[in-house]
Amino acid sequence: MKKSVNSTSRREFLTKSALAATGLALDSHAFSLSDYKSISGTNEKIPMGFDRKIHIFSKALQWLDYDGLADILVESGAEGVDFTVRPGGHILPENVEADLPSAVKAARKRNLRVDMITTAITSVNEKYTETILRTASSLGINFYRLGYLDYDYKLGIIETLQKLKPEFDKLGEMNRKYSIHGAYQNHSGVRVGGSVWDLYELVKDLDPQYTGCQYDVRHAVVEGANSWINGLKLIAPWIRCTDIKDFKWSQTNGRWIPESLPLGEGSVDFDEYFKIVKELNIPGPMSIHLEYPPFEGNKVQLSDKEKRKQFIAGMRKDIDTLKSYISRYDL
Repeated sequence: MKKSVNSTSRREFLTKSALAATGLALDSHAFSLSDYKSISGTNEKIPMGFDRKIHIFSKALQWLDYDGLADILVESGAEGVDFTVRPGGHILPENVEADLPSAVKAARKRNLRVDMITTAITSVNEKYTETILRTASSLGINFYRLGYLDYDYKLGIIETLQKLKPEFDKLGEMNRKYSIHGAYQNHSGVRVGGSVWDLYELVKDLDPQYTGCQYDVRHAVVEGANSWINGLKLIAPWIRCTDIKDFKWSQTNGRWIPESLPLGEGSVDFDEYFKIVKELNIPGPMSIHLEYPPFEGNKVQLSDKEKRKQFIAGMRKDIDTLKSYISRYDL
């Protein structure tokens, strides 16, 4: 769906006002109607340069302040940061109006993108939903990840999805109001979105410019070792941002569990994945999730100096691997 001139003008005004308030350069991150390009096969427009930038999910880096985080990401070769804006996150929802501009300023003064954030939002009626979306939109952030939803097994699977649809409709309208895209991550397990097919039922009647899926190929492969390809092709029209990570199956206490690994070392067929991304022209920033040692599950206590050294090396390896696929498929 093509943005109207009025929608774009409003977004430019919000962006420029916020950037001016935080002391950020206006010409670096604000954009105009001429900055948009079409998504293949649709009439929708996305901002030039806002697609496929490599962000790092900040969850594993919350021990750093905003400046320290930005410094370590620049050294690792990242192009942007996906801030956690949720309870226990890098930015707490109750402090978003003061802290998100500060975090964005720290990142952007080092030429890092902040095109996406991760929230716990599941309803327009939650206390900080509108404050978060208004603040993010005013800073030129295009995408946010929603929180997770559970099935009510007493109600039933289909009935739960039917019950959730009106709430997704309301979120879609608020997203439209602030010209921002809200994306639900497909995450392995028994919650809503464990299977991409149930997520499709929730978003199929919604405008993909404002509501969709933050596609996670790692979790998709966990749930559908072979059929993930069909799920990706089904949900593709609603994808505007993605998560990138890898895993292998490991046996622990007699149970098989997915164990996270550096990119390219596990079960995810990234060649097949990026072929489809290329074929369907799936746009949007990519958020690398760091869920393996030393980022998570490290049994050795590290000093901040050693942690910084190991974190930079690990991030650089994942970023270089991802860049190799981007180059290989000319994305």
